[in-house]
Parts: sequence; C-alpha cells; structure tokens
Amino acid sequence: MPAVLRVALPVPLPTLFDYLPPPAGEACVGARVLVPFGRGKQVGVVVAVDAEATVGRGRLKQALRLLDDEPLLDSELMQSLAWAADYWLGAPGEAYANALPLALREAKPLPAIGDEYWSLTDAGRSARDAGSRRGASRMLLDLLAAGALSAQELNERHPGWRVAARRLAGTGLLERSERPPLDRPLPPSFAPQLNDEQQQAVAAVGASLGQYQPFLLDGVTGSGKTEVYLALIEQVLAQGKQALLLVPEIGLAPQTVRRLRQRLGVIVEVLHSNLSEGDRARAWLRARAGTARVILGTRSAMFTPLPQAGLIIVDEEHDSAYKQQEGFRYHARDLALVRGRALDVPVVLGSGTPSLESLANAEAGRYRTLHLRARPGATRPPQVQIIDMRAQRLEHGMSPALLAAVADTVGRGEQALVFRNRRGYAPVLLCHACGWHADCPRCDRPLTLHAGRRQLICHHCDYRQRLPLVCPTCGAGDLKPQGQGTERLEEALTAQFPLLPVLRVDRETTRRRDAFEQLLATLKDDQPAILVGTQMLAKGHDLPNLTLVAIVGVDEGLHSVDFRASERLAQLVVQVAGRAGRARKPGRVVLQTHQPEHPLLRSLLAHGYAAAARELLAERQLIQLPPYSHQVLLRADAPQREHVDEFLAAAHAALPQGDQLQIAGPMPAPMPLRAGRHRGQLLLEAAHRRALHGMLRAWQLALTALPAARRVRWSLDVDPIDLY
Repeated sequence: MPAVLRVALPVPLPTLFDYLPPPAGEACVGARVLVPFGRGKQVGVVVAVDAEATVGRGRLKQALRLLDDEPLLDSELMQSLAWAADYWLGAPGEAYANALPLALREAKPLPAIGDEYWSLTDAGRSARDAGSRRGASRMLLDLLAAGALSAQELNERHPGWRVAARRLAGTGLLERSERPPLDRPLPPSFAPQLNDEQQQAVAAVGASLGQYQPFLLDGVTGSGKTEVYLALIEQVLAQGKQALLLVPEIGLAPQTVRRLRQRLGVIVEVLHSNLSEGDRARAWLRARAGTARVILGTRSAMFTPLPQAGLIIVDEEHDSAYKQQEGFRYHARDLALVRGRALDVPVVLGSGTPSLESLANAEAGRYRTLHLRARPGATRPPQVQIIDMRAQRLEHGMSPALLAAVADTVGRGEQALVFRNRRGYAPVLLCHACGWHADCPRCDRPLTLHAGRRQLICHHCDYRQRLPLVCPTCGAGDLKPQGQGTERLEEALTAQFPLLPVLRVDRETTRRRDAFEQLLATLKDDQPAILVGTQMLAKGHDLPNLTLVAIVGVDEGLHSVDFRASERLAQLVVQVAGRAGRARKPGRVVLQTHQPEHPLLRSLLAHGYAAAARELLAERQLIQLPPYSHQVLLRADAPQREHVDEFLAAAHAALPQGDQLQIAGPMPAPMPLRAGRHRGQLLLEAAHRRALHGMLRAWQLALTALPAARRVRWSLDVDPIDLY
C-alpha cells in the first residue's frame, strides 16, 4: 500500500482523510495543506505523513499544494487537540480547525507578524487642520496627530477604531506600516505590597514553575487574586517564558489588558471574537513565534501555541462561558489542565466561588488549594440583609426596604447596584380581561416585552413581533406587563430618583463593541448613581464608590429542574454581592425573597460560599450526581416530534448491554420546542469515567449509521453543564 498523507478537514465527520502527497514539497505533521474535497477545495491539517492507506493508490486523490514549509501547529498542540477530539467526541477536523484563527483556515500566505502601526499622511494632517472630519474619524485623526501608534495602543485608547481607519486609509488620509516587534525592557514594578496570604500563594506557585501542578486559588471576591496573577506573570517573564491568562467574558478583556500592560510594561496579545480576523491571526502567530510573552483571551485562546510556556491561568474558573455549547463542545478550563500537563507548567484556577468539580478535585488531592480570605483595602466584608417580600406592597418588584436602602446610599453620595438577571421590560404580557398571554409560536414560551423598542422578543430564538394594541383573543385593550426586567427597573428607578443618573447595563445597552467600557466610564468615582444590570455586572469590575448591592428576583433559581441551579445561584449571589464595598467604604447587600427561610440562602449568608458548597457537594455525593458521577447527553431536534422519538428510541436500542450505565430517557428536553423544532434527549451516567468513555466512540459511529439519524439534528455532549 502507498504511503499517504492523513489530513484533518473542517467537516463534522468523525474521521480523517487520506491523500497522495502533493506534486511539490515535503509535507510535515502540523502543516496546512490544500486538498480537493467533493466538488470544491478545503484547507486541512496534516496529521500523519506516512500512513498506510486502506484503499489502493488509484482511488486516492492527490493533495493540491502545501501551504506551510514548517508545522503551523507544534507537536504538543497536535497531541492535545487529538486528546480533546477523542474525549469530547468532536470531529477531528473541527478540533484542529478550532485551533486556527479564521484567517489561517484559508489558502493564503501567513500575515506578517511585526507590530502594526498607523500614522497620518500629509493629506491626513491637512484634513485634521481643516476640521473636515467628524465623529470617530476626527477622534482617530486627533489620536495620531502626535505620531504613529501601534494597533494595540489604538485598541486600548479608541476601541472600534478600525472602521474609521479603513475609511480614512481608503481616502489617503492614513497609512499602515509594519515594524519589527520591539524588545521592550521591563520597567521597575510598581506592585502594591502583598499581604501574607498573597505572598504565600505566589511563593507556592512560583516554586512549581517548570513543572505541572494544578492550583485552586480560592479567594473571596475582592481578595486580590489579580495581584497574585500579576506577581506570577512577572516571575514567568523574568525567566523568558510565556504566560496565558483566560477570562470568561470579552467585556473583562479591555480593563485587564490595561492593568497587565501598566504593571508589566510589555505588549499584551489579545485573542477573542470581537477582534478583526487579521488581528487574531497576527496575535496567534506571534504567540507561536514566542515573541508574544503575555496572551490574554477568552475560551478559544486555550488553543494558542505556547512554545515557551511558563504558566496558564484560568480566572473565574467556575464560569459556564468556558464550555463551548455548539459544534466541538470542549471545556477550556479542563483543556487548560491537559495542556498544562503536556507543557509541564503549573495551572492556576482562580475563583471567589469555585465550581463543585474543582472543589471535589481539591478534596481528592488532585489540586493544591491556596486560600485568600482577606480583602486588601476594604474595611470589612459587606453586611448582608435578607428582605422578606411576603405581604409587602411592591413597587415594580422592589420592596419599600430595598428602595429605602437605595435612597440612603445615594443620599450619602455613593452608588447602588440593583441586580436583576433578566433583561427586557417584563417577561410576560398578559390580557387582564381574558387571561391571554403572548407566547412565542416557535418555542411555546412567553415573549419578553421590550418597551423601548415596542416589541415582543423571544430570548430563546429571537422571534420578534410588534407590540399589540389590543388583545388578539378578546379585543380588550387592558394588556398588562407581568414581572420585571432590567428595562422596567430602570424606568421605575428613574421615576423614583429623577435627579440621579440611572445606568442600565445588559445585552441591550452594550451591543456596540466598546459600549460597556463607555457606560462605566461615565461614572465618576465621587458621584452618586444607580446601576441596573444583569450578570454582566457581576464579574470583575471595580467601582470604588459602589457600596450597596440590591439583588432582585433570586427565587427563580431556588426550585429549578436543573441540579446545577443551586450552585449557579450561590455563585451569582456571592459574585454580585462582591461588587459592594471593594474600596475603603463599607459595603452592604440586600437580598429580597419570598423564601427567607430557604436552607441555601440561610447557609450562604450565615456561613459563606464555602459552607454552602460543602452542603451541595454532600447532596451530590449522596445521590451520585457530578462530580461524583459522569454524564453524556445525547440531544436531538427535528421539525416533527415523531422523528425525534424514533431516533432516540433507536439510539437507546444501540447502547451496549450492561449494568455500569444508568440511562435516563428517551425524554423530551426541559424546553421541548425551540425555534420551531421539537427537542428530546437521552442522558447516560456512570460512576466511573472509564466505563462511560469505553463505549462512546463505537456508539457514536452506530448513531451515525442509523437511518433515523438522517431526519434529525443530533449531538453528543460529554460532561454537559446545561441539561436544557
């Protein structure tokens, strides 16, 4: 049999593809190659160069050409990706494609990796002097008036500048140039004095540099975890190594970049989905070349090459944003540990509210736990008060005690946050005359009223319709919004406090790339103000004059069908409460509920997250739920319910016989209809991971071969974090 190239192609098939070598060049593992596929062409990654073909030479197509003279993906990353594809049951080609920025998945030369600079032309200086440009264009001309600036400096000082830059460059007012990366010496560190706990954490991780060791940095909100990260990254840089820092949300990246750069004095490469594809490709290639020393990114940055790796940090490791929910369903936190072992570097998982999985791993001795219990700079932890809403007259869902606490806070010139994890004006629009309520025809769920847009919007499938003037069933005009979203709270608080700024921070008000930063920038540290927001405000933002956090609407999380709901609610309450009193002023948290005696709330507020987490872990162990068992979820959806039922029944019949698996289903999904498609699922559980994974690949291949599989859309989710 002829020796062939084995190639991973970005297609959703659980297989690799064999090709004859191209007419010119010598392929190597990890390089890209252009191959014919179907009626078109695909860019793939070479996985093996001397594989034994399973068919004769005459049946193999020849690769068209090599795209790289040397591997683009090094051996460690290739091995880690192969492991990830096998563990999370991903199509191999999709796993390898995930590692490459989109610009590198095309048959084009690699972009230059020098520092990108922009400067004014003579015509640009004239246009600026003449004042002929307005808005973003004028701002960019003013920024560049003193001299050329790098792309990263422009990203920090004027997010969204590229649109204006392209427009001005097209008219000859700006020019772009490449400069070799500068070797900037580190300035003297202006680090604050670390407290004893921080010093012990830095010393423990620092002693493990150069070897694999997972650490769980368990620090209460505001305890200075970021200062520990910075001190460790300084040590890594001093050794000439690279550090990778993951954050869960894009919104956290700009402020983190500024903090890293100010302290470390180096260019910080950023990798997340809001960047242009060219910027992402250049940052990825600089990391691969070793010239990028500090890499900051969200989930997908876990695929960054690290040829001189020194440290991997996963901040807010409990956050569900680290789990990819479509396509290749990997978990970036877990992949960080796999890569840390392969690279022989320590991995720091940081959180004020660690996931139960991480706490169980620490309890079993797989992770070393480092505790930060003190809050540097804060006088004391915030005081917490439960407000019993029963038998109270509410104003738009807010009790008199809550409104009095807000008034007291702003009266002292301080800031208050009213937290409600539901955007829109109201979650239900109801006819008071006949009981009709507005439902999504594609999801069979209530439509959310967005009063500002005068629309009803489904938050599951984005179906939209205009706000009706009268009830479509009985014709009455008495349509009442039921419940509260952030938009309704903003309206009510603006009416209650007309002389104060009331800022709403949710997905509606932060759609533009830089809107989040601009909203927070309008808050002056010494100015009284009220913020209304969703969980976007729960993460990582320091507002020194924010002393009150009022939490509205926690009751939904107390009786959910999802066994993870209690853990998520506890994490959210603690994270939101941690926004209060982060500077010198003492903080206060008020939490209103109809269930003030609920055991979770009482445990959380009386003894803190650690005690609540211990109780939740004991419950999970008693009933053998993760992390004390292991799950795989088969999801299926189709326009017809019978096709879903037929496929799931066949999938159940295809399972191997034995008593090591517990099977739940087939059953409808908790949300049986979404976007016009019927949904169902089959849940597999096993006490031991090996028993579960030993049969998964064979079962996956059997599912692919089922005739019923052609009429549904289906996926397998290993270690699901969302059963919805």
